[in-house]
Amino acid sequence: MRRFRFRRHSLLPGFGPALGYTLLYLGLLVLLPLGGAVLKAAGLSWADFWRLVSGPRAAAAFRLSFLAAFGAALINAVFGFIAAWVLVRYTFPGRRFIDALVDLPFALPTSVAGIALTALFSRNGWIGALLEPLGIRVAFTPLGVLVALVFIGLPFTIRTVQPVIADLDREAELAAASLGASAWQTFRRITLPAVLPAVLTGFALAFARGIGEYGSVIFISGNLPLRTEIVPLLIVTRLEQYDYAGATALAVAMLALSFVMLLTINSLQAWSRRRR
Repeated sequence: MRRFRFRRHSLLPGFGPALGYTLLYLGLLVLLPLGGAVLKAAGLSWADFWRLVSGPRAAAAFRLSFLAAFGAALINAVFGFIAAWVLVRYTFPGRRFIDALVDLPFALPTSVAGIALTALFSRNGWIGALLEPLGIRVAFTPLGVLVALVFIGLPFTIRTVQPVIADLDREAELAAASLGASAWQTFRRITLPAVLPAVLTGFALAFARGIGEYGSVIFISGNLPLRTEIVPLLIVTRLEQYDYAGATALAVAMLALSFVMLLTINSLQAWSRRRR
């Protein structure tokens, strides 16, 4: 009997060419610019580098940028999961409209988002006028930075968690309920372990976006040094002052801190997947 060999056909090039294209693409668009910044900072002595990134103004900017990004990502992880759950599990009038509205921060220019948020949360804005009698000020405060980062980061969590919730096995939830498990026990033992890696991924994406956000923050923050100034704005300020060494040092420090935090989050995500 004649034997036939079936060759596996691929729509894309083989492993070698595909890997080469990938490395070339990442090298030109990611590694080359970052490597240039690192080489520029390498020309500084350690004392000069530390002086540029640890001054009072730089330290305040780093603290605000990372804490606001972390807080916004944490808020988005919680409420983004709830929003994704509602959009997937429930049918109600206007669901498609709300689902499309989730992507608005993706399409909206960040400067437009910043102007809109400032108009809403300023003292004379629709929301700011209601909060002012309560002693709550949003615009031109660190709280305004948090609000802006929550706005631009929410779609990352929702769109990451939505497909995971849609693929959940509802029979396991029904089986747990039939065996006498409470709603909290079902959520903690069945639902949460399944969606936790996706929630952590959405958290990491929102956190990464928040760290580097510029356009939506500069309007609502007021850009007050030592109070509401973020690191990207400080880098731009140093460049406008022709302080290229200071701008490069801040950029490299921010790159290193962001990489460490994202690596930690991804490690937690991998650990949660192994526990499943």
